[in-house]
Amino acid sequence: MNAITAKTDLDNIAETYRKAQEAAGRRVIVCAGTGCVANGSLEVAKAFEKQIAAAGLEVSTFLQTEPDHNTVQLSESGCQGFCQMGPLVTILPDNILYTQVKEEDVAEIVEKTLRNNETIQRLLYVEPGSEKTCERVDQVPFYTAQSRTVLAECGTIDPRSLPEYLAKGGYKAARKVFEGMTAKEVCGEIEEAGLRGRGGGGFPTGRKWELTRIQEKTPKYVICNGDEGDPGAFMDRSLMEGNPHAVLEGMMIAGHAVGATEGYVYVRLEYPLAVERIRQAVADAEEHGILGDQVFGTDKAFRIHIMEGAGAFVCGEETALMASIEGKRGMPSPKPPFPAQSGLSGCPTVINNVETLATVPLIIRDGAQAFRSVGVKTSPGTKTFALTGHVANTGLIEVPFGVSLATVVEEIGGGITDNNGALIDGSFKAVQIGGPSGGCLTQEHRDLPLDFDSLKNVGCMVGSGGLVVMNENTCMVSVARFFMQFTQNESCGKCVPCREGTRQMLALLDDIIEGRSTEDTIPTLERVARTVQQTSLCGLGKTAPSPVLSTLEHFHEEYQAHVDQKRCPAGQCKALTVPEIDPEACVGCTACVRKCPVDAISGEPKKPHQIDPELCIRCGACAEVCKFNAIKGI
Repeated sequence: MNAITAKTDLDNIAETYRKAQEAAGRRVIVCAGTGCVANGSLEVAKAFEKQIAAAGLEVSTFLQTEPDHNTVQLSESGCQGFCQMGPLVTILPDNILYTQVKEEDVAEIVEKTLRNNETIQRLLYVEPGSEKTCERVDQVPFYTAQSRTVLAECGTIDPRSLPEYLAKGGYKAARKVFEGMTAKEVCGEIEEAGLRGRGGGGFPTGRKWELTRIQEKTPKYVICNGDEGDPGAFMDRSLMEGNPHAVLEGMMIAGHAVGATEGYVYVRLEYPLAVERIRQAVADAEEHGILGDQVFGTDKAFRIHIMEGAGAFVCGEETALMASIEGKRGMPSPKPPFPAQSGLSGCPTVINNVETLATVPLIIRDGAQAFRSVGVKTSPGTKTFALTGHVANTGLIEVPFGVSLATVVEEIGGGITDNNGALIDGSFKAVQIGGPSGGCLTQEHRDLPLDFDSLKNVGCMVGSGGLVVMNENTCMVSVARFFMQFTQNESCGKCVPCREGTRQMLALLDDIIEGRSTEDTIPTLERVARTVQQTSLCGLGKTAPSPVLSTLEHFHEEYQAHVDQKRCPAGQCKALTVPEIDPEACVGCTACVRKCPVDAISGEPKKPHQIDPELCIRCGACAEVCKFNAIKGI
């Protein structure tokens, strides 16, 4: 029997928490997303607990005791988004944001900010280029240019606290569904909202649910696909870490909509913090009668199981994922039948990714029309992206569909940086969107609205939401090779086009960047890419050639320079660069001459030296000893 089954019990928990939070004085929120944890945020949180107590203030982590105005609520949040500036500490109700906080900064924060209401200037964010200091979260351009909806609570609430999720209106949407809506009504509401899958394909979620609902076979299942494997992508991980109950609530609503009584959260093994927090969320929900045999005290049942993936990228494909849950090797199967007809164990199954499911409660709570008021007609709502690469501000962002690429890169991203992270004047060279399944956007796409259809029209896709920005010093052939090597390594090997075709494409790209290419290399590369795209069994193989085809289309001259002139325009392909010594930088110290193992360097002391490219073996010994950075092309 569940400990709590009555609706009023959950309302009382929420109200008690709200009152306790209002009674407390300040709140210190330490970001405990994976990025900040890696930079020491948990040690910062422990230091706060110690220093607050030492200052004679009452400290409470989960507001277990009756707080008063002298109580400081100390909590850990999920990812606050601004990963590059972590560890992040937010002070409420002042909304002060401190960046790159270290253990040794905590005593000063407690003394000056918590006790004396002073702001510590050196810990505030400073805009690159302008030197403008931002004291409050709502003054930081990285945040102000966003529209944080799905991420609204991620980074503010404590993901380990069910009472706080309830106090923010959590599980009200699920209660509304279980207590007063039919399955058909729920499917209709989601379809009317126009929600499309955030995992990459963009298939209408309401239609997928309806196709599952009308199946007569039982049992039925709901699967949350948390097997986020794209390089540089961490949107789903951050949601599971920062607001796990929102994901569970979305699964419950999906379960009611299709007639399922069981669900699975399939999480990457490499996401231990997400696994820990989602497991705790399930346990807390079961304890309070939210999950179990009598959901919210009704006669309806819904249980959720957590399964850790085995680390295979292909298991992000839905049929391979289901095979993995069944204990089989994760390999894709032909479609049809689709999962809605025959999925897990041959039963009707709904599979949605984490972000899609976390969006569902917002639609039920606010209504389909409110959801449609954001974004564009064919792509309503918002989308989270992992913004990385050569931009000043990297991290987790959320923007309305239809926002321009320039807004993301220049306003939220803060502008282009060089390879050392310094802000530079100039425009981006390319943006890889959609990870290894996506394509490149260039300067000609600067004003392109980011939505499902606009991206499809230029040969790209939203994908899971990775955005990698590249400056002018990036070799696009090497970028294509990076993604091809990834997909070739991750191919399950079941079908010949993907297994052998990706291997051939990788070999051809190697020929190009290592100077072995001929005039037939590029046509052969394109022909193989088209074949793999058209004949592969699953989505991994069909989209694997996308980075190659996209870079060939937009940077064909760069490919030709590698082939015809045996030259890398970006100067990044080692085999195609000519070793030389910059005469302006060389002071003739002779250190390189003494270090070269093949006597390829000559010159008189105190005069610029020269490298014989025919003798040079590119060992890099000269570059290691040169104190003046005069060695180029090694």
